[in-house]
Order: sequence, then C-alpha cells, then structure tokens
Amino acid sequence: MTSPSCFEPLVKANTFASLPSDFYTRLPTTPLTAPRLVHASAEVAAVLGLPTEALDTQEFLDVVSGTKPMPGGDTMAAVYSGHQFGVWAGQLGDGRAHLLGEIQGPDGSFEVQLKGAGMTPYSRMGDGRAVLRSSVREYLASHAMRGLGIPTTQALSLVSARNPVRRETLETAAVVARVAPSFIRFGSFEHWAARRRPDLLRVLADYVIDRFYPECRDESHSSTAADTRISDDTSTVGDISTTGDTTTAKDYEPYVQLLRAVVRRTATLMASWQVVGFCHGVMNTDNMSILGVTLDYGPYGFMDGFDAKHICNHTDSGGRYAWHAQPAVAHWNLYQLANSLHEIVPETEPLKAALDEYEACFLGAMQARMSQKLGLSTWQAGDETLIDDLWSLMQASHADFTLTFRQLAYAPGLTQASQEQIERDLGGTVNANLLPFVDLFVDRAGAQAWLSRYSARLCSDPTQHWQERVAGMLAVNPLYVLRNHIAQQAIEAAEKGDFSEVERQYELLRDPFQARAGLEAYAAAPPAGAPHLEVSCSS
Repeated sequence: MTSPSCFEPLVKANTFASLPSDFYTRLPTTPLTAPRLVHASAEVAAVLGLPTEALDTQEFLDVVSGTKPMPGGDTMAAVYSGHQFGVWAGQLGDGRAHLLGEIQGPDGSFEVQLKGAGMTPYSRMGDGRAVLRSSVREYLASHAMRGLGIPTTQALSLVSARNPVRRETLETAAVVARVAPSFIRFGSFEHWAARRRPDLLRVLADYVIDRFYPECRDESHSSTAADTRISDDTSTVGDISTTGDTTTAKDYEPYVQLLRAVVRRTATLMASWQVVGFCHGVMNTDNMSILGVTLDYGPYGFMDGFDAKHICNHTDSGGRYAWHAQPAVAHWNLYQLANSLHEIVPETEPLKAALDEYEACFLGAMQARMSQKLGLSTWQAGDETLIDDLWSLMQASHADFTLTFRQLAYAPGLTQASQEQIERDLGGTVNANLLPFVDLFVDRAGAQAWLSRYSARLCSDPTQHWQERVAGMLAVNPLYVLRNHIAQQAIEAAEKGDFSEVERQYELLRDPFQARAGLEAYAAAPPAGAPHLEVSCSS
C-alpha cells in the first residue's frame, strides 16, 4: 500500500506560470546521486502547511533534492538580466535554480525553489550545481536573518549528495530548498526594458502589483510632468529625451506607486542590514528582490570588528559593496528599476519623486532602529551626533560590532544589575575582571567619555526604568550572529558527514537574543589567531 503523499493535500498553483512563456523555460531538475537530508526546518514547513512528520518521508527528500517533481507543481527556470558591480551584464537568469511551484500556506502563498538542482538555459558557463560549503552558509544565513526579524527568503531544507562539483577545489554537491512569496528581482524588469518590450514589462508590473502590491491601484495621485523617454543606454540613469507618448497619468500611476512601494521596502531593508552589521557582498540588481526581502546569500558576512569600509566579498576589490556603501548602492539599484519602468511611465518627474523618498525613509528607519538599540524611547536633537561619535569610537578600536551594542545595556554605572545577571545575559562574554562595553575598546578613556555623554542622555529620558531599558535593548541587540568562523565550524563538520553542528547553530540562530548556558563560544568574538576566511562570488 502506497503511503499518503505529504504534498498532495496542499493547495498548489504556480501563478508565475500564468505569465507568457517568454518569462521562463519549463524543464526538469537533474537528480543527485544518493541525496541525504542534512537539515529541514519545521518552522518553514509550517509556513507551507507541511506537518513536521512529513520532513522525515522519502517523498519530501525526493522533492527537495530534485529527484522528483513536486506533485501538482510546474517546474521552470526564470529569465532576467541585471547590472553586476555597476556594469550592465545583459541576460542572466536562474542558472542553478528551479521553481517547483507555489503552495498556499496558512498565511499566504509561497513559491518553492531549489538552488543547485542542475543546469538551465540560463546557466551560461555554470554547471547548475551548488556546493555544500555555500549551501550550509545560505541555509543558516536565512534562519539567522529570520531570527533577527529581517525580511528574507526562507530555507526549507538542505540536502547533500555524493556528486563532485569543481569550484576552487573539488567539493560536494548540495541543494537548498528556499521559499518566498516571489523570487522576482529588479533585474526581471531590466530584462524587458533592455529589449524594448514595454508590452512584457507591463505584463510583469501588472502581475507584481496584482499579486503583492494591490494598494498601488488604489493610491491614485496625478502627475503633470512633461512626457519624456529614457535614452537607449540601459547602463545609465536619467539621460532623458522628449517623446510624444500619449499615455495618461491615470494609466501609468500604478507603476509609479509600485516604484514608491519598492523604494520604501528597500530603504527599510537597508536600515535593518546596517544595524546588525550585515554585509550582503554582491548587491547586483539581479540580487535585489522586488518585495524588499534579502535574496541570494553568497559572499555575505556579519561584521566582527567594526570597520565602516568592511568588504565581505574578496572579489569586490573596489569595495563597491562595503558595509558603509550598501544604502547608496540600494538607491542606485532603485534608479535602475526606475529606468526600466520609464519604458511604461512616459513622465520622468513622478519616478524621480518616488526615488526621492528613499533617503528620508532610510534615515527614519535608521533612527528608529538605533533608538531601540541604544534604549532611547524617543529621538531627540543631538542623538545623531551621539551615534556618529559611537561609530567613530568603534572604528578607531575595531570594537566588536555585535558585542558593543549588547554590552552597552550593562555598561558601568547604568544599572543596579547583579554580576550574575550581567554575565548570564551577556552570554559569558564578560566576567568579574572585565567591564562591559568599556573593555571592548583600545581607547578605554574615550569609551568612558562617550559613556558619560550617553548616561546624561538617558537621564533626559526619565520615562524608562533601567530594567525596562535593559530588557528592550536585549530584545533588539543580538548576542549571537552567524560569524564566519562559526559558520565554518558547521561546514567542516558537515563535510565529514556530521550534521549536528548545523542543527546546533540553527537552534541558536532562531532566537539570537536569548543567552544559552554552555554556548559561550558562539557569543564571543573570534578567538585570537582564528584564520581569516575569504568568501567570494563562487560561494
């Protein structure tokens, strides 16, 4: 008797497949040899409506390894284009990703995509595979970001196999199953704009609005700027010439509102990245989500010692995607999206007006998040200077990014907490011989001077008791982030067939704010002499 299917009862569809066939290629995945389940997330399974017991079935492994298609699904790879490192790269596409279909979960519809399941027409010179090293990093990163409350694609499962894959060395193949409401990118729009296909660009924009931004059709604001058209050079922004387009503002206003909504989401996402020291590493337009979620974990990294110019991707020799540059790069990428939408929005000024909202939205989001990180109930004049001086202090000493904000909650003179409570909440990163916060800095006198100013600022905010402030700060300043040397431990163990470290880090990163006894090493800065790990685009 055949066991009941775990996928069959789910409500499935593939609305992306309702688009014209120009947008994708239908093709099967390429099975791996003897796939083995490394880990599966019960939390993400619940998002899809999959019961926990389904994760142990052969059918689940067959689907998430690419051995068999998802029952009721429609497997395909999408085409898109994009700018890579600021240069127009032309057609790209899902070179090693297959969209299996869409599942209607308890809280909405989610697409299921496999990364590393074989070649597609968009693989170019690639082999269509992912390796265990980078797949462990992507799997854990998505859960780390989810635990931090940052919008992200979510990893459902991680599978390894015997198949050899050549990168810098010979490595082991792996597949990550990831889910998101959609995997459409800025580059999906650039693709049709570059080909001068406003008809298909409009189809894509209508699909995105109807599926994810229906409010854009309700927010009707008139635009009166002169009709204009973008230049033939798709690698530049704002080179405008007049055109005789007779499209009315009412016809294209939803597309302006779409840009405005994406601008806001992207600005907020950038603030979320910045305040936890997250560096994406390769913010090409084909890696930017139209939904404002973190997409495509390659050469990412969480900063250890603070450096505003930190580069996590050693391929990025010019520092285009350094930590301090990320907000500006996101704005540049949004200009490329606006450039594409200009094919169906003949007026320039409405698009520019939408783009102009980015800076205020980003700064507002940063102020809100930094106020929380510093335990300030309101933003006051002078807070920007206080925070800027903290960044400068951290830069001078390369103070640990994560621990600086975590330990600030218990900085000397700010609480009446017991030593036991301090050591417990700070995860063993301080002891009776170490002062929280101050001892993270080479310039201890400078740290103490800044701390005196911070203490005075707290006194001007008497609405909070110190215990309330500390609780709030501990709830937003993580103790655990996926540091490179920590992720490397999981990778090395997994390459030996030991998946217990992946499980341990998965559980830890699900709630990175709660201190765990016995896991002090995961909270600490990298030990002295720890090898420097370089991560590249091949990851």
